[in-house]
Amino acid sequence: MDNMPVLIVSDPETGKSQRVELEDERMSPLIGRRIGEAIDGTIANLPGHRIQLTGGTDKDGIPMRPDVHGGAKAKIILSGGVGYKPKKKGERKRVVVRGNTVSADTTFLNFKIVERPKGRKRARKEEPEPKETAEEEAPEEK
Repeated sequence: MDNMPVLIVSDPETGKSQRVELEDERMSPLIGRRIGEAIDGTIANLPGHRIQLTGGTDKDGIPMRPDVHGGAKAKIILSGGVGYKPKKKGERKRVVVRGNTVSADTTFLNFKIVERPKGRKRARKEEPEPKETAEEEAPEEK
């Protein structure tokens, strides 16, 4: 296989993402995982973090869909969601999608950070509390 698996790890707090390329040998602990599962972040060079699988695509760009079971391709009728965006209201189409399980054919995997190591980053998150301005503006009774 000449395609090297790629992990895209997003950080919901900062809105940034990073790309991590894996060798095929390091891909083996991911095979068989399903969308929504949380794993140790060490595989994506993020020790101490927990990352959650949110989706992915295979070598042909066919997306993984959370409600299709298994890792194989399937032709299903969709009215929207992952893999199909209808042009008109009520439009449906039969499209090819992949199941929600990671297989050897999966090339891109999307993750999000769900848990950080206990430490300095937590303290920075709790600082901004701009709720005072909203409370001051609210009482405008006459």
